[in-house]
Amino acid sequence: MPAFLERQKYLIDYTLAALLRRKTRNLGLLLVYALLVFLFSSVLLLSQGLRREAAALLQDAPALIVQRLSAGRHDLLPADWLEPLRRIRGVSAVQGRLWGYYYDPAVKANYTIMVAPDRGLAVNDILIGAALARTRQLGVGDYLSLPTATGKPLPLKVIGILDLASELLSADLLLLSEEGYRSLFNPPPDTFTDVVLTIRNPREARTVAEKIALALPGSRPILRAEILRTYDAVFNWREGIVFVTLSAVLLAFMILAWDKAAGLSAEEQREIGILKAVGWETGDILRMKLWEGALLSLTAFLTGYLLAYWQVFYGGARLFAPVLKGWAVLYPDFRLTPAVNLLQVLALLAVTVLPYVVATLIPIWRAATADPDAVMRG
Repeated sequence: MPAFLERQKYLIDYTLAALLRRKTRNLGLLLVYALLVFLFSSVLLLSQGLRREAAALLQDAPALIVQRLSAGRHDLLPADWLEPLRRIRGVSAVQGRLWGYYYDPAVKANYTIMVAPDRGLAVNDILIGAALARTRQLGVGDYLSLPTATGKPLPLKVIGILDLASELLSADLLLLSEEGYRSLFNPPPDTFTDVVLTIRNPREARTVAEKIALALPGSRPILRAEILRTYDAVFNWREGIVFVTLSAVLLAFMILAWDKAAGLSAEEQREIGILKAVGWETGDILRMKLWEGALLSLTAFLTGYLLAYWQVFYGGARLFAPVLKGWAVLYPDFRLTPAVNLLQVLALLAVTVLPYVVATLIPIWRAATADPDAVMRG
């Protein structure tokens, strides 16, 4: 074994023995350190996982959606808008959509109700999301009766429950036929909630959106990229709220690290004086303490990060899920796909490990460069 590696092995052995001699103090520091890493890692892993899931689900979203604005608010658009949209160069297909929200006082929650023309549903058939089925305790063959806009009940038969893999989007979703939708909401004839467009060349979507805004005053084109940016902004905002809440924990740890940097205990000073007296060089003492800080901080980091990884991807992410997912009565139940972002790990290492290791070297350097007798007397 090369002399350098042999030297580092002996330094690590001595460092581990020194850590065990002060095991109570170091264990407390390790627990606080690991808790800090666990909390911040949980937030980062959960928010990153939700962004990834949202991006994957929205890849199949329409490239361009057109809405009508009236007095600055979303309004129903007439069916005669469809033909001018078809004539715009770059548009290959246009389809009007019917959807809306329905408040159910029985569960005090809003349903998202959408017409699904490709499902071949009969007038009184519905497909429901898994969260809605759990909350209302509905199964295939059961009936869900909803009061219509005229006050009459509309009995709807559950013929299927939507795939659990899409629960992030379909938790409160209810799919039905166009006849059932018009019976429930009684909208004006020949109107749609919005229109979805298929673009021949996705790179021209923004150009097509500009043409629509000029051709149809009062319209609002919405690009899929804009929806993704909105989701990202929402997650950033919620992530910031959690980080502000955790700032008290970070402040407590900074005070702990500062206390570590402010000076050494009498026992540590005597230990350094003895090592200097028996022939240890200043560089050896600094390397030994560097190993001590690195071993302690890396152990805390790995413990906290692995616990956060398990909590987010296998434990249901219950710690911060209500904040980052949002509050809802019909809550989606889904598992995030396990993944690790290397840049995220490096950033977390730089924020948590590096400052602590540097903080431990400052008082050690002062003691290691002083006279051994003065250090032991101090």
